[in-house]
Amino acid sequence: MKRFTLPALLLSAVGASFAAPQTGSVYEQREKDWRNGAIVYQVLVDRFVPSAQLEAKRALYPAPKKLRDWAEPARPGVYLEDAKLNSQELDFWGGDLQSLSTRLDYIQQLGADVLYLNPIHLAYTNHKYDAFDFKAISPEYGSRAEFKQLAANVHQRGMKLVLDGVFNHMGRNSPKFQQAFAKPDSPWRDWFAIGPQYQGGARVWTGFQNLPELNLENPAVRDYLYGAPDSVVRGYLRDGADGWRLDTAFELGLPFLRELTAAAHQQKPGSLVVGEIVNYPSDWLHSLDAVMNFSLRQIVLGLAQGELSPAMSARMSERLIRDAGIEPMLKSWMVIDNHDIPRIAHLFPASDQRRMVQTLQFTLPGAPNIYYGAELGMSGGGDPENRSPMRWDLLKADNPDLLWMKQLVALRKEHRALRVGDFRLIEVEKLYAFERYTDRALETMLVICNPRAEPVSERLMVANAMLMDDTPLVDALNPKADSPLVLGAGFVTVTVPARTTLVLQPKERELGGYSRYKRVN
Repeated sequence: MKRFTLPALLLSAVGASFAAPQTGSVYEQREKDWRNGAIVYQVLVDRFVPSAQLEAKRALYPAPKKLRDWAEPARPGVYLEDAKLNSQELDFWGGDLQSLSTRLDYIQQLGADVLYLNPIHLAYTNHKYDAFDFKAISPEYGSRAEFKQLAANVHQRGMKLVLDGVFNHMGRNSPKFQQAFAKPDSPWRDWFAIGPQYQGGARVWTGFQNLPELNLENPAVRDYLYGAPDSVVRGYLRDGADGWRLDTAFELGLPFLRELTAAAHQQKPGSLVVGEIVNYPSDWLHSLDAVMNFSLRQIVLGLAQGELSPAMSARMSERLIRDAGIEPMLKSWMVIDNHDIPRIAHLFPASDQRRMVQTLQFTLPGAPNIYYGAELGMSGGGDPENRSPMRWDLLKADNPDLLWMKQLVALRKEHRALRVGDFRLIEVEKLYAFERYTDRALETMLVICNPRAEPVSERLMVANAMLMDDTPLVDALNPKADSPLVLGAGFVTVTVPARTTLVLQPKERELGGYSRYKRVN
């Protein structure tokens, strides 16, 4: 018969009632992983910085391609029947890897940890989602050697580099597809799904005739993409890439995503594979390191636009993070805008609403994705308007959007809980509120959002047992402001201005050297 001492019995009873907090080593390990809570800066190479060699490069843009003036915004085009694409896909602005390198200091000084590039491989269009050869760099952008130099320059600044992998399809004009389509005995025939049962003669991505899908069931295709030592995924990781963002990852399927992720990790341990998963993310995270978190984006936008109540938004957030797991959520990209969806300044022209949303982007679990120019207030609707060239004319010291973005970046850099902390809801009805917390009580951050057009006052319950009674709460985005807020027995009454997200931090009260937290942290 097993005997228990009285202390052991007491500890057993306590353990049955209360879950122990995460140990410090958990958060320390999370901090060591660059993928957790990173700030990602996204760039379209053609649209970011004009090339200094533009005149010498003009021959790379033969008709019907057009080289536009940098001051011209991107505009809708017309469908070109012969080319099976839209004329806007052939408008170029002339940026390249060398010109991008001249602005790495800007990206670094903004505070980005990761530079993410939309596709750069050899392709016909400006967006490069119609590859001819994944292993070659499109000449408008540069060469493989210039890619290696860019990667070295990025790493020299302490940042990481992530590439866009478009492994669901290639381009209709790619030599492999052209030969496969024309010759039934072609060695490339089984690289695609070709037959009379498909409109246009081949299976294409969501009806776009310029984008024939790859047959991933063919082992040779998988070897080319990620399986072989000289494959696309492994080769670029060897040359300096630190990870892959997978385009239309939900199209690839769970087994092949698992294989690709394993191959990337084998080639470069600690590399990142993040999938463009527009589905609910939970099960996909068994096959990927992370997702582009469109589901969390839907919750934030629904809250901001009045389509979801704060209480419903809170329940959805908690369910999503619980189902997905906090570890992959910390690595997942918190996307508000990018090249496929309208820019945040278009969605929220009012600066107060925009700032409210961006504060949530930088405080919810994940890696905030800054789409180039968002920090300068660039606007633009859907594709192609959201892909206009970078507005360097807006780069001024007093640009309010830039000042706000830098403040959010600094907030995240300063507070460990926002980068690697756990997530817990704050009990509330009229506001959207949550905690980010670690094993150190005073690192806790309380995030409280009021999406309404008028101020809201409400009494909140913060279910954090390590936060002591009579603890002042300070506005982390305005720490010098006088704050009458005090946490008492886990409760506090707050008034949140209209369309505002508060970020509150507990501060130890000055008591002549005495600390209520002496045995907590």
